[in-house]
Amino acid sequence: MLHVTWFMSRILIFGDVYGKLGRQGLAQVLPMWKEGHAPDVVIANVENLAHGKGVTETTLAELEQLGIDVYTSGNHIFHSGAAADACFSKYPKLIRPENYGPDFAGRGYYRFEKGGQWYCVLNLNGQVFFEKQFRGEISSPFTSADRMLADVAQKGDIIVVDLHAEVTSEKVALGWHLDGRVSAVVGTHTHVPTADQWVMPAGTAFVCDVGMTGPQHSVIGVKVENVLGRFLDPTGKYPMEPAEVGPVVVNAVLVTMEGLKVKDIERLQKVVEI
Repeated sequence: MLHVTWFMSRILIFGDVYGKLGRQGLAQVLPMWKEGHAPDVVIANVENLAHGKGVTETTLAELEQLGIDVYTSGNHIFHSGAAADACFSKYPKLIRPENYGPDFAGRGYYRFEKGGQWYCVLNLNGQVFFEKQFRGEISSPFTSADRMLADVAQKGDIIVVDLHAEVTSEKVALGWHLDGRVSAVVGTHTHVPTADQWVMPAGTAFVCDVGMTGPQHSVIGVKVENVLGRFLDPTGKYPMEPAEVGPVVVNAVLVTMEGLKVKDIERLQKVVEI
């Protein structure tokens, strides 16, 4: 009788890494999780990397030391202007939502081989409630996903989709749309981890939001007093400044594959002092 040994693959995925504390927390926890969970691939969303908005070569250089395989992003990725464009030129593994269109630097996917297995990471942005959150047009993530699966992904790829979106309904709907066609659909952007991780009927791992890696004593990363000021005194001016003191909460999901079949998706969280 012929026995087939399937290749086991573990994919560790971090949501939005927020500001200085987020970078420091990731640097502290990722080595521990690499030792404890032995991921084959590490993915991190970096749209909030530099002071809460955007990315720079300096902040990405900090993450490069950690051995991250792919950087995904979202609506704030171009906040740093030319500095962001330079990052896309320097790091092909830095991607942005494909449905932003061709007028922006970078592209919406990164396909690579590691340990004998090919991976294809796709980045998309939701449309709902993004009218004032992004300076460009955002086309349908559903049709963009279909196009990338036809034009970019190859047979035998482990395919991971980062959907940067606001509302749970849009995220769940895309999960159903891609169920059985990709390995995982993970949501980012809201910074709050959801407890709905599961393997969908046709085999796709799904979670509405991975959650941020950033300051726990904050309002989704921002100083508490500044956000409270906006709610309590609407006429005042309160900048959206990152919180820079206190513990860091690190959120991620770990997707375990057996060959091209999803075996499990596990939600991970750790709070560390900086």
